[in-house]
Amino acid sequence: MDDLRVIYEDEVLLACDKPAGIIVHGDGTGARTLTDAVAAHLAAAGRSNARPQAVQRLDAETTGLTLFSLDRATQPALDAQVAGHGMSKTYLAVVAGRVPWGEKTVRQPIGRDRHDARRMRVCRPDQGKPAETRIRRVAEKDGRTLLLVTLVTGRRHQIRVHLASLGHPIVGDALYGGARSSAGLLLHAWREELDHPVTGERLRLETAWPARLWPERPARL
Repeated sequence: MDDLRVIYEDEVLLACDKPAGIIVHGDGTGARTLTDAVAAHLAAAGRSNARPQAVQRLDAETTGLTLFSLDRATQPALDAQVAGHGMSKTYLAVVAGRVPWGEKTVRQPIGRDRHDARRMRVCRPDQGKPAETRIRRVAEKDGRTLLLVTLVTGRRHQIRVHLASLGHPIVGDALYGGARSSAGLLLHAWREELDHPVTGERLRLETAWPARLWPERPARL
């Protein structure tokens, strides 16, 4: 990617808006990563000594806010916020059909699918890790529903698995039975709140409205 969309940047943090189709970390294939793009951005600004480290990971086809630590000294403070749920990360997801409830909290453990290494699944507590997802219906249009989703925990494929377990897989999510979409996986990391690891200020970071998911931002948000 040639045009990194930076949302926030200072000496110790950088947040950018990740496009679809790029991985955050290297996977051994040599494919260019979002981390590579951030490093190139920093080098162009004369900060070639900075070593960006993604604080959280998004799937390749998920778009949106991705936070990087730029300073090893403050990395533990960010890790502690992740572990202690001090960070709040909110996603937008689009599912097919009408969702019959206004709000729902899903507390279902998630573990690996023994029959398909690409997938995760809802499972018994002794077979997976605790996972909690909070979901709110925001808007309906043209046979689709826009959901606001907040992660309490951060398991692999958590939103995708929990929504599929409710019978509402995300549009474009072929792995979990979602409806086809020419716009790809309709899941976007939209907003994140965290305490700045140096100043302690509460930061609220947000990407531009993702029109590929939903044409206009609903007034309710």
